[in-house]
Amino acid sequence: MNKLPAVAFAASVATALTLLGSVPASAAPKEKCYGVAMKGQNDCAAGAGTTCAGTAKVDYQQYSWKLVPGGTCETTKTPNGHGTLTQGPAPV
Repeated sequence: MNKLPAVAFAASVATALTLLGSVPASAAPKEKCYGVAMKGQNDCAAGAGTTCAGTAKVDYQQYSWKLVPGGTCETTKTPNGHGTLTQGPAPV
């Protein structure tokens, strides 16, 4: 009885599982989440007064966004409520 094919199969399955476990989280889709960025940590082109990344003046601006893993935005809690997928109003 030859056990080599079974051992080779087991080794290939183990290798495949290892590779799947090593896929970086950055490979997952990201989404823009408004109202969760901390002061100076927003991502680019957030809105009035925030011309690009890192220009948010206060924490949790409703018109500033941060890229987050897909599906996590609306469950992210902040002192102002949850993150949102839609841009909030800029201050007047």
